[in-house]
Amino acid sequence: MPVDPMDDIELRSVQLQFPNARGSILEACDQRRVPTDKGDIHVAIQGDTSKPAIVTYHDLGLNYATSFAGFFNYPVMRGLLENFCVYHVTAPGQEEGAPTLPEDYVYPTMDELAAQLLFVLSHFGLKSVIGFGVGAGANILARFAHGHPDKVGALCLINCVSTQSGWIEWGYQSFNARFLRTKGMTQGVIDYLMWHHFGRNPEERNHDLVQMYKQHFERGVNPTNLAMLINAYIHRNDLHLARTPPGTPGAETAATTLKMPVINITGSLSPHVDDTVTFNGRLDPTNSSWMKISDCAMVLEEQPAKLAEAFRLFLQGEGYATPLSTPASSPCGTKYHTYSSIFFANFREEQLQAAQERERDRQRQLSMRVGNRLRETAINCSSSNGGSGDNNANGPTSEEDQDVENGNGNGNRAYVTTDTSGTLYYGTQSNKIRITENPLPEPISS
Repeated sequence: MPVDPMDDIELRSVQLQFPNARGSILEACDQRRVPTDKGDIHVAIQGDTSKPAIVTYHDLGLNYATSFAGFFNYPVMRGLLENFCVYHVTAPGQEEGAPTLPEDYVYPTMDELAAQLLFVLSHFGLKSVIGFGVGAGANILARFAHGHPDKVGALCLINCVSTQSGWIEWGYQSFNARFLRTKGMTQGVIDYLMWHHFGRNPEERNHDLVQMYKQHFERGVNPTNLAMLINAYIHRNDLHLARTPPGTPGAETAATTLKMPVINITGSLSPHVDDTVTFNGRLDPTNSSWMKISDCAMVLEEQPAKLAEAFRLFLQGEGYATPLSTPASSPCGTKYHTYSSIFFANFREEQLQAAQERERDRQRQLSMRVGNRLRETAINCSSSNGGSGDNNANGPTSEEDQDVENGNGNGNRAYVTTDTSGTLYYGTQSNKIRITENPLPEPISS
């Protein structure tokens, strides 16, 4: 039976030749170990350290390379790195090739993980940073910003959870942590991590991306170390943020919620949409915004163009210098500008065209006035020299040099001249007349 060429064909058996060869930032970063009160943590530095600092923190099952490599290698973000320096912080034991933590090692709690950022800022001499976190990393950065508002200038948080874990999450993650310690990375743990990052049915959106992350969870994650991080995450406490209505007696908005500007982002297919809505309800509406990006759950990988543009405009709104989008990196595939930039570009173009048109009109009017004055001056000049009215009635009528017959009958050369100030004169060398707005000539002494 012949196959209809219009039938849909799913090529699920096709594999990428190099599925893990994504724009890695491993070679582009300066790897550092920063000592803290809970052990050393891994920090990767990307960019010029003299520029404003962006601190990133990853989600469960990932590290700085697998979470931010593709996003910060995106064309818009590569241009952004010319004006910023990014400090990628990795939770203890979650970096690539990390050894298994000792059995007697007490993993830091979420509050202690947030407190470790103080050591990072002190180690690199940073006074204020911009936070960029995803999932569990977003929760850690929010804790740090709430406890140290003077050290965080702005926050970009993706899929941030501000409440403590519920019973269902606690139960699933407790089983996952137990399996990771006893059996390693099981299929059930992988399925839960895929749901945590991609939501439901991710294969229908991007099969290759899903396979790549499954391979990473199977081969690139230390299960014992991940179990410790999961255990710390499910035992997190509430952030204790509250939006205080204006005018409430005995309370101030700045004392109960985050002081710095916050952009709260989620994907429309993410399982954490409701958590971000709850978090948004706890923020001050005057300095925060909530954004839901369509057709994605893992925003950094599925919609990097939209996220990069939103992050760039957010930084631009806070006064940071950011480059414009390039044609290849804009969400629409063409050079993408903000509404304000388009408005002002069109306004400047219209103003320039109007100025040019006014200048052309002025030149035309000036040439007409000069021509009229020249004709009238030529007639008056020839009449004042005693010439015959009939002979001079048809006298010089143009700006070209003309022979004007004076009163003695001698032919003198009449011409138009200007002085250093640009004033026009008409007449012979012995009898010059200044050309002014007044149509009548003004004789002057030579």
